[in-house]
Amino acid sequence: MATLNVFSQTLHPTISSSFCCSSSSNSNYAYFCPNSNTSKFHFFSNSLLSSLSAPTFSHSSKTHYSKSGSGSSWLQSSSPSVSNEQKNGPVHSVFPSSPAQVSSVQDLYTFICSGPLLDKIGLTPENVAESIDKWLTYGRHLCRLFQLNELFLNEPQKVRLYHYYIPVFLWCESEIVQHQSKFKDGEDIPPLVIGFSAPQGCGKTTLVFALDYLFQMIGRKSATISIDDFYLTAEGQNKLREANPGNALLEFRGNAGSHDLPISVETLSALTKMSKEGIKMKLPRYDKSAFGGRGDRADPSTWPEIEGPLEVVLFEGWMLGFKPVPVEVVKSVDPQLEIINKNLEAYYDAWDKYIKSWIVIKIKDPSCVYQWRLQAEIAMREAGNPGMSDDEVNDFVSRYLPAYNAYLPTLYSQGPNGSDPQHLLTIEIDEKRNPILGA
Repeated sequence: MATLNVFSQTLHPTISSSFCCSSSSNSNYAYFCPNSNTSKFHFFSNSLLSSLSAPTFSHSSKTHYSKSGSGSSWLQSSSPSVSNEQKNGPVHSVFPSSPAQVSSVQDLYTFICSGPLLDKIGLTPENVAESIDKWLTYGRHLCRLFQLNELFLNEPQKVRLYHYYIPVFLWCESEIVQHQSKFKDGEDIPPLVIGFSAPQGCGKTTLVFALDYLFQMIGRKSATISIDDFYLTAEGQNKLREANPGNALLEFRGNAGSHDLPISVETLSALTKMSKEGIKMKLPRYDKSAFGGRGDRADPSTWPEIEGPLEVVLFEGWMLGFKPVPVEVVKSVDPQLEIINKNLEAYYDAWDKYIKSWIVIKIKDPSCVYQWRLQAEIAMREAGNPGMSDDEVNDFVSRYLPAYNAYLPTLYSQGPNGSDPQHLLTIEIDEKRNPILGA
C-alpha cells in the first residue's frame, strides 16, 4: 500500500503486526500501517506530533454559514479540553499516558471501513488501505478547522469526520476528476457545480463548510453559494406578500416564489465561466437580520469576491431539486401549495440545470426539522444570543413542512430535477445528523 507520508517520517524495519502502538519514550511514537503482506511502522518525533496536533481555526472569508441551525452539536466533546496556552503552542509536551482513540492507524482503518458510505462511494477496504495517508491528512485538516484534538476524538466526532465528511469529500473529488476528463488538453474547463439538497437544520451548511476547507487545503479553488443568497429584497418580499394575501407560505421568505431568479441565473451563469486566471466576481449575500428578521439583500459592498480559475462550486439549499407534482397532490397536502407548485416550474432553468453532480441528504421524518431548529435556537439563547422562542420556531417550521411533505417523496424516489443517477449520492441520516445504512 501507499507509504504514510503525512508525517515525513523515516521508515524503520518491519515489526510484528501484534504490536500496534508504542509510547516507550517521550521522544518517538509509532503509527501502525495495515498491509496484506507486511506490517510497517513509521516513527515521528514528539515535536512533530505536537505541531500536527495544535488546533488552528481558520476558514476562507468566502465561506459563510449561519450560526443558527448549523448542526454542529457533534462538536461538543467529552474529550479533554484544550487550554489557551495549548492553543498557542504544542498540545502535548508529553505523550498522553492513556491510549488515544485514534492514535493507531490500524484502529482508524478499521473504523473507516465500518462506515455506511464506503460502499456507496465505490471504495473497498483495499482502497482505504492504499489511501490511508490521505484519510489521515484530511482528518488532521478537519480537526484544525473545528478546533478538535485529533488524539482524543470522541465517538460522535470520529463518526462525523471519518464516516461522513471525508467520504463525501472523496466522492466530490471523484466527480471533479470525471468532469475534467471530458475536456481536451488546452480547453477551458468550467467548474463542476455540485448541488446539496437537504432539509433545514440537518447540517448541510457545515458539511459544505468542511468540504470547501478541504478543497482549499489540497489547492482546488472553490466557491460556495446558497439558495438563501437569492432571496428577494425586502421590497420584493413585501410585493410578493401583498400579491398573495392570506397565503401563510408566502408571507415570509423561504418557499418557491420568494427568490430572485434573474440574479440566480446571472450568478450561476457567471460562476460556470470562471475558468481562467484573473477572472473575478462578487457573490451575492443575504442579511437575514435586516428589518427585524424579515431580511434583505446585503449591501453589494459586503459581498465576497472570488477569483478564477474555479474547479468546483458548492451550491446548497433546502429545496434544491424540488420539481412540480400533480396539482391534486399539493392540494391534498395544503391548498396554499398550489401557487408554490406553479412557481417551481421556473426553478429548473434558474438553478437545477447548472448542477451536474448531486448530493441528497435524506431524512425519514420531516418533523426532525422542527427538533433540529428548536435545538439550534435553544443553544443560541443559552449562549446569550438572540433566538426564536419555541412558539416562533413552531410557526417558522410550519411554513416549510407542507413543501417537505409534498416534494420529498418525489425527490427521494426519482432524484433531483434533471439529475443523472450516475452522478447522484443519496445519504440517509439519523436524528443526530449522521449517515446510516439504508439510502
